[in-house]
Amino acid sequence: MRIAIPAKDDKGLESEVCEHFGRAKYFVFVDIQNKKIENVEVVKVPFDEHNPGDLPNFIKEHGGEVVLAYGMGRRATAYFQSLGIQVVTGTHGEIKDVVEAFINQALKVDENWKEKIEQEKHRH
Repeated sequence: MRIAIPAKDDKGLESEVCEHFGRAKYFVFVDIQNKKIENVEVVKVPFDEHNPGDLPNFIKEHGGEVVLAYGMGRRATAYFQSLGIQVVTGTHGEIKDVVEAFINQALKVDENWKEKIEQEKHRH
């Protein structure tokens, strides 16, 4: 299984999950086999501006099967689902911790991520 996670920087497993999926400059792709991390690849997003579908197609091209993100809009979620890619929202923290929790089916997600993003929008 190949998991894709939007990252704040290019530090791989030590990166934090980027809260704004569509603004992530990097994605960390983690290959899982037998409940173990087998490979980690950091890929810089190849475009500064994107249209609907660009990021889902980018992740599909890199073999992503699951996306672990904090916040994501309905259109992006639907696009991923149309490509057969599972989306989990509300994930936060260090990528290594998030992936290990996901593997062990112990992932704790922030159920209130939508409200927090809305609150942040109103502050700016």
